[in-house]
Amino acid sequence: MQTKKVVDHITDWLRSYAEQAGMKGFVIGVSGGIDSAVTSTLCARTGLDLLCVEMPIHQGENQVTRADDHINWLQKNFPNVRRQKVELTPIFDELVDALPDVEKEEDRFMSLANTRARLRMTTLYYFAALEKYLVAGTGNKVEDFGIGFFTKYGDGGVDLSPIADLLKTEVYALGEELGIIESIMTAAPTDGLWGDDRTDEDQIGASYPELEWAMRMKDEGKNSSDFSGREKEVFLIFNRFHSANKHKMVPIPICKIPDELK
Repeated sequence: MQTKKVVDHITDWLRSYAEQAGMKGFVIGVSGGIDSAVTSTLCARTGLDLLCVEMPIHQGENQVTRADDHINWLQKNFPNVRRQKVELTPIFDELVDALPDVEKEEDRFMSLANTRARLRMTTLYYFAALEKYLVAGTGNKVEDFGIGFFTKYGDGGVDLSPIADLLKTEVYALGEELGIIESIMTAAPTDGLWGDDRTDEDQIGASYPELEWAMRMKDEGKNSSDFSGREKEVFLIFNRFHSANKHKMVPIPICKIPDELK
């Protein structure tokens, strides 16, 4: 990959899209991870307004620190960057208190994790409407089109996706080109939705390089019988997520009414 040319291409694409849409700039949620770090830096490079929003919800201290350090780095290098912190923990807790009790608390862990992402999406669109900004998505190709590792109408609710055609390893290559701070470059990827230290690999059962391999094998028409051992295990993991999350990756089903019934 011609990393520098890709950086310039995405930067130009972002600037052109915003200007043609008549928007003043971008708003992005900064999490302390590589995807939001690269995406926010690409947005900053356009010279248009960039509002970086921190939205902790029972967040691990290391994630908060990395996000804070990254925004400090952005502001030091780009005069068009502003920051805003919105503490969503009390709002989340009040919502949880308002919801009916469940017999086993662990039964709703996934639902509440997705609720965190949807609260953040709502917050970003508040600022987008207020400031005439576009919400910049941070999903990469493996997450968005391989295993659907995002929250529908949460971090999947965006106006444009600058890095969605890049594999995770390619996002890291852009991070190196852009000079992203070391603490983010070396941190284990995590979605930050659980209030603990679990990583993406902990949740998925495979690393991003492994998932990229499986995605490539699927595109080549391979099936699980073509592999054995760890390769077969990874391929089955990829297929399981791809199948279960297909609803996130295709248009919303529409019930078409036959002409004779209209």
